[in-house]
Amino acid sequence: MPNRLAHATSPYLIQHADNPVDWWPWETAAFEEARRRDVPVFLSVGYSSCHWCHVLAHESFEDEETAAFMNEHFVSVKVDREERPDIDAVYMEALQAATGQGGWPMSVFMTPDGRPFYFGTYFPPEPRHGSPSFMQVLEGVRAAWTGRPDEVAEVAQKIVRDLSGRQLDYAKAGLPGEAELAQALLGLTREYDPASGWFSGNTRFPPSMVVEFLLRHWARTESEGARDMADGLCRAMAESSLFDQVGGGFHRYVLRRPDGPLIPHFEKMLYDNALLCRVYAHLWRTTGSEEARRVALETADFMVRELRTAEGGFASALDADSEDGAGRHVEGAYYVWTPEQLREVLGDQDAAFAAAYFDVTEEGTFEEGASVLRLARTGTGADADRAADVRAKLLAARELRPRPGRDDKVVAAWNGLAIAALAETGAYFDRPDLVERATEAADLLVRVHMGDTARLDRTSKDGRAGGHAGVLEDYGDVAEGFLALAAVTGEGVWLEFAGFLLDIVLQHFTGEGGQLYDTADDAEQLIRRPQDPTDSATPAGWTAAAGALLSYAAHTGSEAHRAAAEGALGVVKALGPRVPRFIGWGLAVAEAFLDGPREVAVAGPVGGELHRTALRGRAPGAVVAAGETAGTEFPLLADRPMVGGAPTAYVCRHFVCDAPTTDPRELARSIGADPSGDR
Repeated sequence: MPNRLAHATSPYLIQHADNPVDWWPWETAAFEEARRRDVPVFLSVGYSSCHWCHVLAHESFEDEETAAFMNEHFVSVKVDREERPDIDAVYMEALQAATGQGGWPMSVFMTPDGRPFYFGTYFPPEPRHGSPSFMQVLEGVRAAWTGRPDEVAEVAQKIVRDLSGRQLDYAKAGLPGEAELAQALLGLTREYDPASGWFSGNTRFPPSMVVEFLLRHWARTESEGARDMADGLCRAMAESSLFDQVGGGFHRYVLRRPDGPLIPHFEKMLYDNALLCRVYAHLWRTTGSEEARRVALETADFMVRELRTAEGGFASALDADSEDGAGRHVEGAYYVWTPEQLREVLGDQDAAFAAAYFDVTEEGTFEEGASVLRLARTGTGADADRAADVRAKLLAARELRPRPGRDDKVVAAWNGLAIAALAETGAYFDRPDLVERATEAADLLVRVHMGDTARLDRTSKDGRAGGHAGVLEDYGDVAEGFLALAAVTGEGVWLEFAGFLLDIVLQHFTGEGGQLYDTADDAEQLIRRPQDPTDSATPAGWTAAAGALLSYAAHTGSEAHRAAAEGALGVVKALGPRVPRFIGWGLAVAEAFLDGPREVAVAGPVGGELHRTALRGRAPGAVVAAGETAGTEFPLLADRPMVGGAPTAYVCRHFVCDAPTTDPRELARSIGADPSGDR
């Protein structure tokens, strides 16, 4: 019989609905049951595209004997970290503090009042490499709970006490300036390897937010080092197996094996692809690189083709695993190729070309004679045209393979990132269909995720809200997406919706001195209120909100929103010079702050030459309002008419404007756009 997870909105929880484990969702009744039975709570946190989460489930949670022991001696609670990032953040912080390590699946044993006392991640079904088996862990925790209750209570109390002393306060740090941003660039330079195009380390995640900082820094200072580092990082990612050379879009990360090749972890996440789509579009805006244009568009097309839901939003992820030709469920099966498979699809001559172009070898670069594709060489002209034809044929053939599973959960924050990326990419490259897809996703967020009070639900599935309160990154990233959509479409309603969300940030997420919290002041109280200003795979909620607040203030002249943004930027002054790779979005926002940001008002038709020029401006964080000035919803357009009846642009800082211009070239020079109009 299905357990309590059968009616969840999370695909990850639903995957465990048929386990013999008597799972509970995270709810008060679960902890009351543990208190009634006087047993510990076992908390298991993961997500649907997590490879090792699936492994632990198959090995232990589907095992009848293990499940029977868990059901007798524990109350077991399953959480989707993407649905409840607050729970994940609090207990992950405790896990890392206790063990020095983190990761998923996360396994936490706690008292019935939520205080943790023992942690781990993946536990094997039998002792392995010095790690106890999962059953040994269960037996050990049960023995401690029943035989040494005072010791367990003392450990739990100490952990909670230590966590409660970690509240952040950057009120006295001040605002970041030239010195901090220069130090951050120097720190990045020390970790960057120009020969490989990557930062140091064997596991390589896409540094999307750092690249955005580098592009903005170059735009403001003309630092060639910043531009070259951004270009090198983007080139390395696009040519490696991190990028899906056949279908577009990026995998989660790549790992350098001892023998040299970079092997991806094949899951594909919406947030990575949204961030990278926007980064490559901005790289094109900076350099005019045709390769950057291709990658941006292929990534946008991947998101629309494979992640768009029936309701118009974007699904969270594709699994790394799928069925191979032998009926096994294995990692990467959908993406890898053998020389024989190339010949079957392309014929001998094109197969030989594709093998050389994408580094497909007879012995294989991955497993069992298969190769994961990368650009072994890049070409222009005839080679590039031939490669495009080969890609199309391989994609058509790959569509016939068993597809990876898809997590159809719509996450508000990640859809906000996708809206910004698709709106801008569509505007840059004359793809109105991409702008339409961005608008449809925004409509879904308003219709399903935003209530009458502008409070966001974190997730939805099949058009039904998940009932979990949005966290700070949801408000910051959705507001960012709405502001980008307003700039591209000239529809002021998106500015208005962004304002609703940012007012909630001011009212419920902001503490004294400008510090921000990841959860609202009226959200469910955990053992600590989470608060993390550093980026992970996505911009930190703290700096995402700061960026949106700054942009909204530039649009409206609101001193309250400007002050809140400035209060939040103290964390960048404190952390930027020390850990620049982990506060990239904050550094990017600081670049916008130092530049103004510039405010561009275009009195004239949306989509006209002046408007297109304004959108291509490289000035860091510049905001754009375009449209007719009569009855406008954009404060920037108020009292800024067309001059002589011709479309007119005004470039301002803090609503103080330079002389208006009707010349697109003059506008381009004033905002760092390409004056030729080619980009």
